[in-house]
Amino acid sequence: MLYLAEKFGAFIPKDIPGRTAVLNWLFWQVGSTPYLGGGFGHFYAYAPIKIEYAIDRFAMEVKRQLDVLDRLATSEYLAGTDYSVADMAVFPWYGGLVRGWSFDAVEFLSAREYKHVIRWAEAIEARPAVQRGRMVNRPWGDDPSKQLRERHEASDFDAVSIPVQPGGTS
Repeated sequence: MLYLAEKFGAFIPKDIPGRTAVLNWLFWQVGSTPYLGGGFGHFYAYAPIKIEYAIDRFAMEVKRQLDVLDRLATSEYLAGTDYSVADMAVFPWYGGLVRGWSFDAVEFLSAREYKHVIRWAEAIEARPAVQRGRMVNRPWGDDPSKQLRERHEASDFDAVSIPVQPGGTS
């Protein structure tokens, strides 16, 4: 993602302070997500034997990470006012968690308490490009209009309806 952002000059600021903020959040995701997916997700949702200590330990770390993300009270996106590769990298994991798409753990983690993370996740989810991306290679779900089992070219999206949320931008 970083390579593409730099190659195309998009989704990463050119100024040093803005770029540093985006990179800080991007690398925060790289270091934090293993605790969410590999730790919490494994022990809470997938492990064949439920180990209370492991679930509690990783749940507390995920809640600490959500506390860190809730700093979104002071900015629209992770690194400020502009959507960036940091938001793109963090959203599938943490946005998906608070939106209830991952591990079915919203209630267990009290994820509804993280109002600023939820606001951020809803704003990103409303972006048409995100809506299209969430459809790709998705063979499951109740609504076939939200599935694009294979994507080979842009016109593949013409075969499905894309429900764009009001106010969404790419």
